Amino acid sequence: MTPIRATVPTAEEARALLTGIRRTAGPGVDAVAADLAADEPDAALLDLVTAPFASVDDVDERLARTESYLRERGDRRAVFLTVYSRMTATVRTAIDDGAFLDPEWAASYLVAFAERYRRALVAFERRAFEALPRPWLIAFAAGARGETLVAQDALLGINAHIVYDLAYTLDDVGIDPDRDAKREDHDRINAILARLVQTVQDALVETYGAVGIDGIDRVLDPLDDRLALLGLKGSREFAWRNAVLLADLPAWLADRYVGWRAETVSTGAAAVVLAPDIDAEAKAHLRESEAEADAAAAFREGIRRRM
Repeated sequence: MTPIRATVPTAEEARALLTGIRRTAGPGVDAVAADLAADEPDAALLDLVTAPFASVDDVDERLARTESYLRERGDRRAVFLTVYSRMTATVRTAIDDGAFLDPEWAASYLVAFAERYRRALVAFERRAFEALPRPWLIAFAAGARGETLVAQDALLGINAHIVYDLAYTLDDVGIDPDRDAKREDHDRINAILARLVQTVQDALVETYGAVGIDGIDRVLDPLDDRLALLGLKGSREFAWRNAVLLADLPAWLADRYVGWRAETVSTGAAAVVLAPDIDAEAKAHLRESEAEADAAAAFREGIRRRM
């Protein structure tokens, strides 16, 4: 049984929750969703992602194929998948190399994490917006609107997947029995995520520098704070604490309380990502420069070389 004190937010969580309550991604997200509601789903994309993932190999192979498909169509959802497919390949290698205390649990963790993304992508493509977690709706709708920078596309996806999905992934695979050992393996995956975010930062800085875009530091700096109101390290701890609450509290309380915590912080972080410290004219110039230089392709190449 979780002690009452464990349900009380830490000081860092309280600040993040308060900021999340005050911040919003704006009504534009719902307007984009309404505009898309009548569009026909992409049958070829759904062919790739409708079936649940069956194994680590299946996740690795289909995420890569989905990333290629979206990229070839110029779909901005490919930007996050550029990051995520590489992360998956890195975790797969770590499993194969015996880096985890419980490799079977780690493999289940990887598949369950990918399942969270897959279900969100399918829900958005089928226009089942009511079944879509709010941070994913914000991320996908922003890409569909076509007004985001590559940096924002990457960060919105990372935010939704780590800050929101991670706790529910841990609940899906279970943190008991042997909770301490599972915590160690969770931390090993966290270390991979930390390296991934540094890789993303390096690749973005290189990408924008290569195409001659100045001022991007105001979007990226500090990347850790832009990723989540708690910071990257804090967001991983937040996910574990949420998973403990889901495991130990009565279901009627845990579902509502953790749902509120996860959505408030992740949507607040998305609002931060969507509101960088640059004016509209400067952002429009960045967007035009990105298009002319194909920043998305340059970013993909930068990630590929680093992972």
